[in-house]
Amino acid sequence: MKSILLSGVVAGTLLAAGTAQAADITIGVPSWPSAKAGSAILKALAEQEFGARVTLTPGTNPVIFAAMASGKGDMDVHPEVWLPNIQGLVDEYSDSVVLGETMFEGEQGDCVTKATAEKLGLQSIQDLADPDIAKKFDSDGDGKGEFWVGATGWASANVEKVKLREYGLADLYEPETIDEALAYARIDEKERKGEPYVFYCYTPHQIFSQYDLVMLKEPAYDAEKWHMVQPDEDPDWYEKSSVATAWKPADIHLAYSKSLEERAPELVTLFKNYSPTNEMVADWTYQIVVEGRDENELAKEWIGAHRDVVDTWLGL
Repeated sequence: MKSILLSGVVAGTLLAAGTAQAADITIGVPSWPSAKAGSAILKALAEQEFGARVTLTPGTNPVIFAAMASGKGDMDVHPEVWLPNIQGLVDEYSDSVVLGETMFEGEQGDCVTKATAEKLGLQSIQDLADPDIAKKFDSDGDGKGEFWVGATGWASANVEKVKLREYGLADLYEPETIDEALAYARIDEKERKGEPYVFYCYTPHQIFSQYDLVMLKEPAYDAEKWHMVQPDEDPDWYEKSSVATAWKPADIHLAYSKSLEERAPELVTLFKNYSPTNEMVADWTYQIVVEGRDENELAKEWIGAHRDVVDTWLGL
């Protein structure tokens, strides 16, 4: 009963404020699973609680930020901004894009399955520098092992390419930038065949529930050894970058167009307060990707079962 009354308060407040005209917003959706899951939750909340009309539009980080900055409504929200991965974009558009508080932390690195680690005696990223080990990862006979560094367009994939060079692995491994779904299908195939595969990995992600993974050890994060320039900042980004340590823990934020403060102020409270935990996001992605749940149905079900959490996001 409390939740029903609180929802009624939201609706009543909107009507009293003269917002009979429902807002039209567009959420930009990056390609990774947790961002898609979060977008579904935000869409359901905006439509159910505020009567908004929400469009979900796929996009890369640079495209979403540029669209948010324009203030024209082409894209209004980025559901999952990873820092320091795209700090350059955040700085570039700081006058027109609002970055929310940290929602949760993520971990990034390079993984192999536990079976691969035990079979090849792998513990650290430096173990991959052994030419005999590298040959084990070469399944196409081109003389280089396959190493998935992320999907095309991911800022993290560019970082991983630079790290391969700095760790002395560039001549031994070919950095692959295929779609994430294809990469994880390959992990499954390799696991079934008992073949090794090394790949970029991050949390929260359902892959850690699907497989027993080992994140390879790297030198501890050192800001003095981390200088990353992204392609949108300089065409010579690869030559000008140098990254020779592990990632520092990532801070994950929601970002929205500053124009929403005038165009849809009722939704700004939601975007400021929205703060899922690492565990929530991991659960959403597992249900959607592994169990095959429809994200829209899952979002509505989850919202109904977690009204106390939702009410705090609504500012009630």
